[in-house]
Amino acid sequence: MAAEASTIDRALDHHRAGRTEAAERLYREILEDTPDDQDALHLLGVAACQAGRYEEAVRLISRALAVDFTQATFYNSLGAAYQGLGRLLEAEGCFRRSIMFDANYAEAHSNLGMAVLAQGLPDKAIEPLERAVLLAPGSAAAHNGLGAVLRAVGRIAEATASYRRAIEADGDHWEAHNNLGNILKDQCRTDDALAHYHRAGELEPGASIIQSNLLCALQYRPGITLDELARAHAVYEQEFGEPLRAAWRPHDNDPDAERRLKIWFLSPDLHRHPVGYFLVQVLENIDRQQADAFCYSTSCTTDDLTERLQAAATWWRDGRSANDEQLAGMIRDDRIDILFDLAGHTGNNRLPVLARKPAPIQVSWGGYAGTTGLEAIDYLLADPYEVPLGAERHYRERVLRMPRAYVCYEPPDYAPAVAPLPALGRGFVTFASFNNPAKIGPEVAAVWSRILTRVPGSLLILKYKGMNDPAHAGRLSEVFAANGIEPSRVSFLPRSSNAEVLEHYSGVDIALDPFPYSGGLTTLEALWMGVPVVTWPGETFAGRHALTHLTNVGLTDSIARDPDDYVEVAAALAGDLPGLAAMRDGLRSRMVASPICDGGQFTADLLQLLRGAWKEWVQRQANGTRTDEGATCPEAAEGEEAGKTGVVTARTPRGAAAT
Repeated sequence: MAAEASTIDRALDHHRAGRTEAAERLYREILEDTPDDQDALHLLGVAACQAGRYEEAVRLISRALAVDFTQATFYNSLGAAYQGLGRLLEAEGCFRRSIMFDANYAEAHSNLGMAVLAQGLPDKAIEPLERAVLLAPGSAAAHNGLGAVLRAVGRIAEATASYRRAIEADGDHWEAHNNLGNILKDQCRTDDALAHYHRAGELEPGASIIQSNLLCALQYRPGITLDELARAHAVYEQEFGEPLRAAWRPHDNDPDAERRLKIWFLSPDLHRHPVGYFLVQVLENIDRQQADAFCYSTSCTTDDLTERLQAAATWWRDGRSANDEQLAGMIRDDRIDILFDLAGHTGNNRLPVLARKPAPIQVSWGGYAGTTGLEAIDYLLADPYEVPLGAERHYRERVLRMPRAYVCYEPPDYAPAVAPLPALGRGFVTFASFNNPAKIGPEVAAVWSRILTRVPGSLLILKYKGMNDPAHAGRLSEVFAANGIEPSRVSFLPRSSNAEVLEHYSGVDIALDPFPYSGGLTTLEALWMGVPVVTWPGETFAGRHALTHLTNVGLTDSIARDPDDYVEVAAALAGDLPGLAAMRDGLRSRMVASPICDGGQFTADLLQLLRGAWKEWVQRQANGTRTDEGATCPEAAEGEEAGKTGVVTARTPRGAAAT
């Protein structure tokens, strides 16, 4: 028996207007009288899903389907709830079931595409999203979703067009503005990207991912200074950190300075990703007498490295389905002593969790280039090269300096052997950069063009996702041509597996590092394959990745002082092929012997610093200092990446009746 139209209509009016509490109250009143009312069950489930109560949503919508299993909208809403729980295969099945009952249900096609994309299968996600656009050409959400998938497969020009169509369909679609900003950043159109981030922020001021994307984009801006970055990141604290500070509560962790610590690592990237490569040796080398290592994973992506990380961790928690408040509660309930955030302002970050201060000591490391800006994060793990003495004032967190390298690299076991220097057989030098094209602006291309001019007959290979797309290849070809470089001297290679990326280094003599955003993992992979890297470090954290890696390997001669010196260093390397060949032959062994690959020493150094930070926290408790007050960085031994951006693909899928 259906509910009275007037009651359900009033509930829907509240729901559509965003008055969800009033809507839920009416839905529950209906169910008190008619427990099997399918519409009330479904819509109450939709409201629960929109509020992040996904398990409740699954129960309610499943009850609605038990009453009538033929409703396409019910399956679509159930799929949204499963997707919220991270149960992507079940979500995919629900969306397919929805389409089975209504083949022309555009929203279900769109949601199916996004569920497949979330499983890391972008090529298979294109067809359902193209179908959604065909069925609903005026749907901003469908165009936006198609743009996300096209970007994932490197079809940059088409993705850009899809985002623009989404905005044409709905100029107030904040997700499309955000995503268009991301893809414009990919094309080195930073100022245009920032304009769209600002517009997205005006439309949806509560979406922290927009501000995070803006901050990531600033890292690529030529001439960006540490002071400018510090002021921009302070805005994030003002908008998303300060409102949560009043809710901070003291931590009652056992204040024993010498006890075994509980250290947790929070990340969406615990797989074959720079974060995974940097973390695995830490987990495998932690002294269990000193600390237990735990992980909170917030990603659906898993692979063989995920399995290795899981095996090394003391405990592994799946945090995908928890909202920020719930995840912060989990961390507090687990009585974590030291919480590492491994994402910063990169995609799928959970900085709003850290802003709630769920752990007494919180550390930013590995996933982001520099300060987060958050008051709640106590420390930034760095080294003497990423943050030299005197630069600390530009970082909101206290700088916790490792004595040598700030990351430890785990070379993949599928990396091929180092090949002979290709220039000896070819008779010409091949330069390359396998970095994100977002890092290769006109200033970089101009310097690289000078190198190609100085080294007659030399070639340049640029390889990355989308490099065969006109949006990248066309732009860069024009820039190099404007600097006098013939198109035949610059090759563009598209994305491939990481194993193939490493194999491609067998044809490279010298790698060129971009600026102002330096290569992190890209630099390490080149070095592992015997290819020296020429870098010009800037003052920002993002601009100093290659500096720290080259210094720790002992390859300081390829670190330039300025753009002119950059050209000279590259030309000198290219002009000494016997020396370059000898360097290539010995580079991998130098890597193995360096601090970068010494997981045991790195982890011991890290634990020493963390023990010092813990003792300071304990001392503050003994002195009666509040736990949310700042800490002084403990003494450290004195010496001297990957931005990605968060994509918003679509609002939480929902039943059509509630929209």
